[in-house]
Amino acid sequence: MDRVLTQNRPLAAVFRQMSGGSFPPVVENFERGKTIFFPGDPAERVYFLLKGAVKLSRVYEAGEEITVALLRENSVFGVLSLITGNRSDRFYHAVAFTGVELLSAPIDHVEQALKEDSELSMLMLRGLSSRILQTEMMIETLAHRDMGSRLVSFLLILCRDFGVPTTDGITIDLKLSHQAIAEAIGSTRVTVTRLLGDLRTDKMISIHKKKITVHNPVVLSQQFT
Repeated sequence: MDRVLTQNRPLAAVFRQMSGGSFPPVVENFERGKTIFFPGDPAERVYFLLKGAVKLSRVYEAGEEITVALLRENSVFGVLSLITGNRSDRFYHAVAFTGVELLSAPIDHVEQALKEDSELSMLMLRGLSSRILQTEMMIETLAHRDMGSRLVSFLLILCRDFGVPTTDGITIDLKLSHQAIAEAIGSTRVTVTRLLGDLRTDKMISIHKKKITVHNPVVLSQQFT
């Protein structure tokens, strides 16, 4: 791989050239709700998210599934084997939270590229650091026993990672069903519908075509968390 200006180029462009053109990454598309990989699947490829959002969750023996991260565009995932240094099976359940477009490359090719290009390693590390921070925030969100506080914490995470400033506040650039929110915070659709209704009544949020706008994230955070 050409090491010149790696750190100044979009990570997607670097990822596309990871195999030197001989074995270019594969473009894959998944519809909303489709599984990208299951826990226990062989960790054979690394993924780069071009468009959409991907949900990573842990599935426990009792059948409970806990969301640990919602990945946005330009995120890399499926890299646990690279971090541990051991070829391992998948640890998470990866699902297309929206329709997604991915680049995927064999893990061996990614590992070789990282060895050859220290700047690429730094780019990957920055992306993983952001992922770890979001996972910690999700854990804090799920620590709230009160579902209202869970919902507010989750909305604030989405404002941080998917928020677009508008004249009305911060619009979360994802079409979110009540069921999807419920699954993310370990609640039920009925409860989420009621809580969102309360926030709308209090003029904390508005919803248009399944996109939520938080009018003042600071006030929302101070009042409910």
